[in-house]
Amino acid sequence: MTAVEGAGRRLTIVVGITGGIAAYKAVGVARGLVLAGHDVHVVATEGALRFVGRPTLEAISRNPVHTDLYEGVAEVRHVALGQRADLIVIAPATAHALASLAAGLAGDLLGTTVLASRAPLVVAPAMHTEMWENAATRANIETLRGRGVVVVGPASGQLTGEDSGAGRMSEPDEIVAVALRVVGPRDLAGRRILISAGGTREPLDPVRFLGNRSSGRQGVALARAALDRGAEVTLVAANLEVEAPHGAAVEEVGTTDELLAAMRRLSSAHDTIIMAAAVADFRPREVAQGKIKKDDIGETLSIELERTPDVLQSLCAERAPGQRIVGFAAETEQDAEALRALGAVKAARKGVDLLVVNRVGWSEGFGSSTNDVMILDAAGTVVSTASGDKLSVADRILDALD
Repeated sequence: MTAVEGAGRRLTIVVGITGGIAAYKAVGVARGLVLAGHDVHVVATEGALRFVGRPTLEAISRNPVHTDLYEGVAEVRHVALGQRADLIVIAPATAHALASLAAGLAGDLLGTTVLASRAPLVVAPAMHTEMWENAATRANIETLRGRGVVVVGPASGQLTGEDSGAGRMSEPDEIVAVALRVVGPRDLAGRRILISAGGTREPLDPVRFLGNRSSGRQGVALARAALDRGAEVTLVAANLEVEAPHGAAVEEVGTTDELLAAMRRLSSAHDTIIMAAAVADFRPREVAQGKIKKDDIGETLSIELERTPDVLQSLCAERAPGQRIVGFAAETEQDAEALRALGAVKAARKGVDLLVVNRVGWSEGFGSSTNDVMILDAAGTVVSTASGDKLSVADRILDALD
């Protein structure tokens, strides 16, 4: 079930746009909400219109763009729009906008609309790294979160000019997906879900390791989606390259042994386990206590490897009564039927309830923002498929739980 289907009606959504360079990406947010079937009204600050034009926003939203606090006085627009809204999304939310929201200021149409509304509020921060990491901004974010405001991002990446770091506005598709889940179903309320994410690393010496290319994005997306749908989530994080979602209990691990120990210790307190972490299948039989120096070994180096514990199979063998376990299988097989067959064999051998099979390669799967998966049941039958950004794929995986 999608968030739109869960909401069951056409929603009135206010998209607030504030004055940052990321304002151009708000066009994609408004477009995504319109394409989802909703009535979208843009409230832009004067600063926002310096970065993106009113005609563009009106064409995309299919409604007039509102900016002036003193327009539409007869209909009391400065409160009427907030009263009608089912959801308010502010993207981008600048440092100034976050401070104004935290202080409850109503100096412009966007501020009065927010204060006059009882609708859920979603904000997507965008600013330079130093501004995002400033103590004042962090305090404002925590204040807003404490009031129930949903914060999407920010991501890390290229900013304006040559700057790069945390503060980049999340992509429009992600913002839309999170926003619609806020008003969507809370079908996982009461569920306790244990999710592993990332990739384990097995040390060769104090500075090198044997591992894999998993960034943890899919596992983190699963945790975020489960939280948004009402579940209580514990995330066991193995060397994540992305930030864990706010609201999840997080335990960090490094090696496969550490992952297995954490999952075993935590499993009995959860009704569902999703093993999304990519496990290093092999490790060096002996770990050097000092750095292996190439000048000391000549032109070649031989390392004897041994298999690591099978975390998923161990959890399935030790499962509590009624516990549901979802595994992942990353394969490079290109043929769809052969990929399914590989997954079916693995599902039977591991003993999972569901197995998410995803194709990986040099440029797909690991490290990518998208995924393409088939979901198999214990008998190896395809019960669902999903393709797209990892947040939407996460929802399809959660949909398959019963």
